[in-house]
Amino acid sequence: MRENHSITVLGAGAWGTTIAALLAEKGFKTTIWSREDKVVEEINEKHLNTFFLKGISLPTFLKASKDLPELFNRADIIVNAIPTQYIRNTLSPLKLKADKKIILSVSKGIELETFKRPSQILGEILKKEVYVISGPNFATEIAQHKPAATVISGPSQKIREKLQKIFSTEYFRVYENKDITGTEIAAAMKNVIAIAAGISDAIGLGYNAKAALITRGLNEIRLLGKKMGARDMTFMGLSGIGDLLLTCNSGLSRNYTLGRKIGEGIKPGQILSQMKQVAEGAKTSEALSKLAHKLGIEMPITKEVYLIIYHNKQPMKALKSLMGRKIGPEFI
Repeated sequence: MRENHSITVLGAGAWGTTIAALLAEKGFKTTIWSREDKVVEEINEKHLNTFFLKGISLPTFLKASKDLPELFNRADIIVNAIPTQYIRNTLSPLKLKADKKIILSVSKGIELETFKRPSQILGEILKKEVYVISGPNFATEIAQHKPAATVISGPSQKIREKLQKIFSTEYFRVYENKDITGTEIAAAMKNVIAIAAGISDAIGLGYNAKAALITRGLNEIRLLGKKMGARDMTFMGLSGIGDLLLTCNSGLSRNYTLGRKIGEGIKPGQILSQMKQVAEGAKTSEALSKLAHKLGIEMPITKEVYLIIYHNKQPMKALKSLMGRKIGPEFI
């Protein structure tokens, strides 16, 4: 018999809304938190979220609210979909108690000031173990019930398997592994490489360049993962190469789209200011560039993306820097 969990999803962006809809469709009492009045009203009255998830009808029994503490307190499972750079400022002032709750994060990125991953930020605020879900998962396709697979990572196998059952559907296949570090590093870094991929396509560098970019991007992910204690095999899985390939090759990706627009000559600041949803790879490129310097590892693609976005370096000059680096072995 299925357990009757009460679930709160924090964040009504495309992914948060999709996750909330999936859970509500499975019969779980699910509520979604949003800070925007119009989003809350539209979900409750029209069963739509046209601001973040156009063209998708939401379950009539999915409810929304702006009262974050109340939603948090009444749920036994909390799903965090707040963008990484806003988690701390949103949750820290509220003094929330998570003693008996399961906390799951679907956010991707690295906090700029601390270099912490979403699970680490949440764990610090809530004083609780945190689990993550990540994979090659475009929200719109999952909301349309197109087949997809993902990974849940975290410390306890018992809870991972419990979450597997909660999230699995006939169109959404959920695997599990223990390596939360590797899963989150891959999730953060693939967004940076996707920006580079968008730039590459926009300026017409071709298929050879794109293949090299993705492969060397994966190498940067692996180098950082090794330094942080991740399991190398994780990067060969769904949350690693799977998510990287998806995000680097589709206009459905916010980060790839950001890269394409940069390659078309639009200023990064202008693009970011006009985007309805957060392209996590922008801030992540800054955080990872600083982290790589601190750790003494070379992540040249990440560095060039950071310089393009925040220091107005021209893409062709960034390409010249990458191609002109000292030659050496493929693997270190």
